[in-house]
Amino acid sequence: MTFILFFTAAIIVIVAAIQLNKYGDVINQKSSMSGAMVGTFLIGGATSLPELTTSLTAVYIDNPDIAVGNMLGSNVFNVLILMSFDLIYSRKRVFNKIQERAHLPVANTGFVMTVLLVFAIFLDNSPSYFNIGIEMYMLIILYLFVVRKLDNEEEEIEVNSNYTLGQGITRFVLAAAVVFIAGSTLTITGDAIAEQTGMNASFVGSFLIAASTSLPELVTVLAAFQMARYSLAIGSILGSNLFNLQLLVITDIFYQKGPILSMTSISNAMTAMLGLMMIFLTIYALQRPSIKNRIIYMLPASLTIILYFIATYMMF
Repeated sequence: MTFILFFTAAIIVIVAAIQLNKYGDVINQKSSMSGAMVGTFLIGGATSLPELTTSLTAVYIDNPDIAVGNMLGSNVFNVLILMSFDLIYSRKRVFNKIQERAHLPVANTGFVMTVLLVFAIFLDNSPSYFNIGIEMYMLIILYLFVVRKLDNEEEEIEVNSNYTLGQGITRFVLAAAVVFIAGSTLTITGDAIAEQTGMNASFVGSFLIAASTSLPELVTVLAAFQMARYSLAIGSILGSNLFNLQLLVITDIFYQKGPILSMTSISNAMTAMLGLMMIFLTIYALQRPSIKNRIIYMLPASLTIILYFIATYMMF
């Protein structure tokens, strides 16, 4: 029964995520928001909703490893999704076709935020205020900074949707609600399946549940690539990662036994460092000059995928 619920929820998440991307594109066409803005803050935030439920549930059952591992693992898996599609669509030279200035501030901020988390996990007893780690306050400041600094340049968008802006917003919100409910079900059943297999909490949070809750990102990126909305795809992944780290702040607020990063195992630092290496390769792909040779172009994506599977094997 658990497996049936898991796969049913997965199918619903996939269908809802397709609609999320569709109506996000309507908002992109009918409003003054750029593809980077829509992807980073609207789609990125909406597709992160399952992660919030997962981590708050983990806090409730007093399992900080799953709570933290879910967020860090989701960020790693999100970058894996982006780079996998970049590899599949390597003939398109996706990173050569987007405006790097619209995405570099978000990618750089994500890198700095992850560095802070690595230090906090290794310190094991970082300073805190009101039982919330000081690094969490810094995450909020960095997020507010990038929101203000994100480049929102005019883009030439072909308007081909028959929906109005109001219809696009309403249906986007409804799709986000379905993603939240189905994604939460996916998380709960995935956790139950994981317990039956006897895998450790850090691995479950960082890889199994993280992969499950990243299904909305997988589908939205696929749909965006198929529509050649590459800025929307990259923005949704980078934005989702930033949003996940803000959800980690919420998780720390609810975990009142102390700074949550001080209560997690060191294996979560390995996940965070893997994330750092993968974000670094993404930043490199964003700002390198245009490359005609397909093999050379594919290197960052290929290295990202190799790193992910090596780390997965080591943690397992």
